[in-house]
Parts: sequence; C-alpha cells; structure tokens
Amino acid sequence: MRVDGACHCGNVAFEAEVDPDTVRICHCTDCQVTGGALFRANIQAAGETFRLTRGEPKYYIKTADSGNKRAQAFCAECGTGLYSTAPVNPTSYVLRVGPIAQRAMLKPAQQIWCQSELPWTPRFDGVARRERQ
Repeated sequence: MRVDGACHCGNVAFEAEVDPDTVRICHCTDCQVTGGALFRANIQAAGETFRLTRGEPKYYIKTADSGNKRAQAFCAECGTGLYSTAPVNPTSYVLRVGPIAQRAMLKPAQQIWCQSELPWTPRFDGVARRERQ
C-alpha cells in the first residue's frame, strides 16, 4: 500500500510503501515520552520505498536499552514525530501512523512492550499482545 504523510505544519512530507498488516502499537516508555501519549502506533517501510517529498526533518539520536542507536525524525518547526531509522545507512523506516494521510486504513495488528502499558490504557480487543518486542 502506498502512503503519504506530513507533519502538522506541512514543512516535512514523505511517501513510502507499507504492508498494512504490520501496524503495531508500542507501549514502551520511550514511545510514551517522545510521543506525548499513552502509546504510539507505528508501521514499517522498506528503505528503498521511503522518500522525503518536502523539507528535511531534524534528528534526535536515541540509544535503546539494547544499545542500538535510532535516529528519531521530527519537524523542527512544529515538533511532529515522523519516523525512526538507523542513524547511518538506513535500510528501513518505522513510520509514525499519526502523520500518514491514510491512517484510518491502518488498523493495528499487534501490541508490543505491553509490560510498560499504563494500567488505565483502554484495551484493544482482538489485537495480539507481546510483553516485549
């Protein structure tokens, strides 16, 4: 499925090819804090299908608990989180579902890092759960 998206102010835009069956809700504490919400919905895109169509995001390099570094891309003007990827030679992108224009068609198939889920988070019946990724 071809998707396109943009930040809230429209300064940064992108397009990519995704598999709609790979949408995941992430309950990790990093997604809670950097997303400013209870969880974040993400979808994978292969590197060769991802393309910035307008603007250039700002990057924040985050070191995960595993020691892996991830470049968190966001709009420097409005702060919208756009995606994460490897900081050098990216081969894939984890797109944030919120900025994608076709987000209503991207139903979550899995929840990950459920051990960090806040106790008052609404339940997603029928969506598979994993304690860790």
